[in-house]
Amino acid sequence: MTPFPGVDVSATESGPGSVPESVSGAVPESVPGAVGGADSGALGPPAGAGPGAPQVKTSLEILRSLDSGPRGLVEARAEERLARFGENVLPAWRPVPWPRRFVRSLRAPFTSVLLCLGLVSAVVSAWGTACVILALVAVSCLLRSAEEHRADRSTADLRDLVATTATVVRRVSPDAAPLEREVPVADLVPGDVIRLGPGDLVPADVQVLRAGGLTVHQSALTGESAPVAKHPLDTPDPALASAGPFAQPQLCFQGSSVTSGSGTAVIVATGGATRFAAAHDGRARQRGASAFDRSVQGISWTLIRFMLLTPPLVLMANAALRGRGLETLPFAVAVAVGLTPEMLPVIVTTALARGASRLARTSGVIVKRLPALHDLGAVDVLCLDKTGTLTEDRPVVAAAVDGADRPDPEVLRWAALSALWTLQLAELPAPDALDEAVLDAAEEAEGWGACAAYEGVAALPFDPVRRVATAVVRRPGRLGVHTLVTKGAVEAVLERCALDGDERKQLLALADRKAESGLRLLAVARADRPARPGAYSPADERGLTFVGLVALRDVPAPSAAEALGVLARRGVTVKVLTGDHPGTAARACADLGLGLRTGTGTGAGSGADTLAGSGADTGATIEYGDVVTAELVDTLSDAELARVADRATVFARCTPEHKARIVSALRAAGHTTGFLGDGVNDLPALHAADVGICPRNAVDVAREAADVVLAEKDLTAIDRAVLAGRHSSGNIATYLRITLSSNLGNVIAMLTAGLMLPFLPMLPAQVLVQNLCFDAAQLAFAFDRPAASALRRPAVLRSRDFLRFITGFGLLNAAADLATFGVLALALHNAAGDGEAAFHAGWFTENLLTQALVMVLLRTGRSAAERRAGGPLRAAAAGLAVVGVLLPLTPVGPLLGMSALPPLYYLLLGSVLGLYAVALTAARRRYERRHPAEDESGRGLGKAHGER
Repeated sequence: MTPFPGVDVSATESGPGSVPESVSGAVPESVPGAVGGADSGALGPPAGAGPGAPQVKTSLEILRSLDSGPRGLVEARAEERLARFGENVLPAWRPVPWPRRFVRSLRAPFTSVLLCLGLVSAVVSAWGTACVILALVAVSCLLRSAEEHRADRSTADLRDLVATTATVVRRVSPDAAPLEREVPVADLVPGDVIRLGPGDLVPADVQVLRAGGLTVHQSALTGESAPVAKHPLDTPDPALASAGPFAQPQLCFQGSSVTSGSGTAVIVATGGATRFAAAHDGRARQRGASAFDRSVQGISWTLIRFMLLTPPLVLMANAALRGRGLETLPFAVAVAVGLTPEMLPVIVTTALARGASRLARTSGVIVKRLPALHDLGAVDVLCLDKTGTLTEDRPVVAAAVDGADRPDPEVLRWAALSALWTLQLAELPAPDALDEAVLDAAEEAEGWGACAAYEGVAALPFDPVRRVATAVVRRPGRLGVHTLVTKGAVEAVLERCALDGDERKQLLALADRKAESGLRLLAVARADRPARPGAYSPADERGLTFVGLVALRDVPAPSAAEALGVLARRGVTVKVLTGDHPGTAARACADLGLGLRTGTGTGAGSGADTLAGSGADTGATIEYGDVVTAELVDTLSDAELARVADRATVFARCTPEHKARIVSALRAAGHTTGFLGDGVNDLPALHAADVGICPRNAVDVAREAADVVLAEKDLTAIDRAVLAGRHSSGNIATYLRITLSSNLGNVIAMLTAGLMLPFLPMLPAQVLVQNLCFDAAQLAFAFDRPAASALRRPAVLRSRDFLRFITGFGLLNAAADLATFGVLALALHNAAGDGEAAFHAGWFTENLLTQALVMVLLRTGRSAAERRAGGPLRAAAAGLAVVGVLLPLTPVGPLLGMSALPPLYYLLLGSVLGLYAVALTAARRRYERRHPAEDESGRGLGKAHGER
């Protein structure tokens, strides 16, 4: 299995990843030094063979199959191929047209229900209700479409941050000399010969023709943070036939970057045929329902069932008890509308859009999909890679020890001399990361100035086959003697040392112990040779004296430790999914205070669980701890992996499939997951997570797949985004709790009054005006500032919690409404005038006043000080109360079928409202005592995350 879906440069058939068919009219070019020419001008697969086991092509074979040569293509041939195969660009997302984006916004459950209710209202000639509902639907869709369009436009602008040119070798005519020039990356074609140097991005899939110390950073493709050595394949190597494409040293892939050395390569695949572009497969972008989708849908369908039952019940009850017919249909529709939180789409979109705009303005965080902001607030597990997030992408020297594991500054000095003179005499453009770390450490150490007295004589740069680098220096006071200083991989250096078997085993054991503790190692050896004028060769790297080991570790990111602590306090668990060695990953995490227990790939010593499930022997015992390797993951079923992933902190040696499977297992276990990644290898996990997050310098396909784009790959930015998500989610949850409990109480009271009174308790026009007033006041929820308690834990909206809350407080609201009936009966008993109009006015006033009380008293925040801080809500509630008292007294009142009320009513109503406020406060306190595991936003803690 390849690390991610896509094309295989070792495939035997023409297709993605190979250059199909021949170039029309191509004349085979002769290859200097080759026997014969290209077979037929065909552009065959770059690394394929016939049926059966895949074969690997040498440099000569690949040039012949591509009808190219080391002198590059002729310009006319390159133009012809560009027209045939297209530009070397990634398949781009097509911009979504406004009409389609608008229609897509109608798929939200509540938006669809509101649209249906608006159409039903129009059918029954309730034009006012229909216009209001359809206006709310239009506003919600416009807000969501506009915000998503802004996010897509911002993300598209990030494409300008990538490199756009490459150095290519071409000829004007077949007989002309080859010339190097810079061309746009989009103009590269299969068969082009390009130059690669330090810092260059590999612009397409290539095979190396020549190399000098070439190492490539391909973590964006494989997840392995260490650079990989690349060199040409000049002779067939059957051992490479079974190796994966990324293990083949002659192949480099688009999305990689050159870390050191230089090279010449021929392009074997461009554009959509590269492995990099394979991630654009539309099927890979399919994502299941997010946490926000599941939460809103659960609440939506609970209320939709109530709304669908309400109109038939109203019609049947009025027909049976009052003999009324279809004339009560507008009232039945108005009751259903009254139960609906019709402002929910507008509130949700406005709250999320404000949070997204604030993040973009203050933190440079782009939220591409608005519901993803809520999902960020609900995240309780954040999965990420180690390199570049928890650690900087550079090592530092941790220790320099001799063969007995004793600190020895001479080891570092000899290693620095080797790095310094190899860099200078081999004319390398820049030191690699390990050499740079050695030189930095040596400069800080005492006695480094003495090294200036050494004179460089010769250098043998690092070679991926030898795996060592050697510098030849002249030591001060040692005339006639040259000293060879060799450093490199431990095994390679020890092979060149004069050691007996026991000594070699002891040193290898020492190196293994240090590697298991998460350190990278360089072995250092030296030897004195008689001075000579001739050149030195690898044959001189024999009979060396072992000097010691230089141990290096990854540098923790400056803000990582603090950010991890903040995320932990906010209830977000961090899981590290990396392609690195388990010891390296564990050490980095332990240095950052993640609190790993002892254990290796099997987690020995940290406890065991008996896992039984499909694919596992019944009663099989598997031990695991905080560090798990991919080998263990491969042995687990999905159910077993969910249990292991819940406890483990680090997953090492992960392929892209492992990352995606681990994220999916965490979601299946009930967690809301976020995944931070920046490479092609991270795409499956970005799609599998509830929220895909990437930095703006991520590869194009990762930015397009992510839901959230960060200005920098920084956990602090994620913390700010999580807070913004919880801020918006807290406002949405508060709106739902207050609105649904108030609406349910009103509906119960209206249904009861409709059966008790000889007339309709409220006319449809009055229901419409009341809803309009309440809707206008509810806009304040989108601008509220939640209490601090709403930001402490992940925000999860669950229908069971809301149903329990709104049922209790809705019945209390209905009791206040029914008490108002008694007040109205007493106040209007001896009053002259139209009793029906006065009843409508009295209930209209009471409804708005009780809703204003609910907005203030049930607002998020346990303490009175927190509730008093709700400036926008308090102002909106005050405005709602004023409208409720004054509207029946204005000329608009009679037009709506309402008349003035006697003063006695207001006195009695004040008493009812006072008792209601006391009861509401007492009920709230009792609810908080009985449900301490829930905070004020309707979310649970701990295991409650498992509820969907």
